[in-house]
Amino acid sequence: MKKIISTTNAPKAIGPYSQAILVDGTLYSSGQIAINPKNGTIETEDIKSETERVMQNLQAILKAAQMNFDNVVKCSIFLKAMSQYAEINEVYAAYFGENPPARETIEVSALPKDVNVEISLIARK
Repeated sequence: MKKIISTTNAPKAIGPYSQAILVDGTLYSSGQIAINPKNGTIETEDIKSETERVMQNLQAILKAAQMNFDNVVKCSIFLKAMSQYAEINEVYAAYFGENPPARETIEVSALPKDVNVEISLIARK
């Protein structure tokens, strides 16, 4: 049985999808972009602050599922410019300890709302 995970501390879905779904102890998040959930603005001043907002949004979804970044087993990062990889990675790494999750990073030509980075995750209780 699946459970819809939703929190006001992460952006509302901008399409026909849920923030996350929990099935048999596994959480599948939708991709998060740098939308501030309090005011709906897109925060893309620089790639580090944009990535920070994305990670905060993911953190809120994890918390709503009674999890944290220690539960994450897989992340997918989509970015518009591989030249920003190191800066994104610096912010991303700060959220994980010695045993980070599996991950892929993919450069894409465009992302929703013309942002520069989108991240989704899978976590397990």
